[in-house]
Amino acid sequence: MTHLLKTAPPLAHDRVVMDYDQRLMRRKLLTSAGGREFLVDLPSVTNLDDYWGFDVDGIAIEIVASPEAVLVITGDLTRLAWHIGNRHTPCQILPDRLIIREDHVLERMLQGLNATIRRESLPFKPEGGAYGHGRTMGHSHGDEAEAAQFGWHHHGDGQMHFHAPKTT
Repeated sequence: MTHLLKTAPPLAHDRVVMDYDQRLMRRKLLTSAGGREFLVDLPSVTNLDDYWGFDVDGIAIEIVASPEAVLVITGDLTRLAWHIGNRHTPCQILPDRLIIREDHVLERMLQGLNATIRRESLPFKPEGGAYGHGRTMGHSHGDEAEAAQFGWHHHGDGQMHFHAPKTT
């Protein structure tokens, strides 16, 4: 049986390395760095960035964010963050820089806004969603029926939009 762990146990036995997209899942067969296969079967789509790792039948397996192609952005961070957010793009916000996944269209836009940009390969851990779901969802990451239960849907423009579910 596989369970999510919020905090690190005294001993980690193995690790599973995943990129940003892979760390959002509901059900998947994973293979650890040590070759151990295990099934993750969660009740709903879950952002694994909110967890330390897995307990697989008493074996602790750490979740590690893999390096991926990113743009490290400096300049007028407030203004640049606004433009990135306006495009519903996941963004890692640090005191002295912003980090987004490599995207040539956004790179050109940011250069036009006088940003300084450098390409790097780093683990990508962007800011979580504003509505407590752990992710911004400017585009679909999978099962749209499942996304709809959290208030996400299409307006016909190819983008996912959030409307807070009505409460009774």
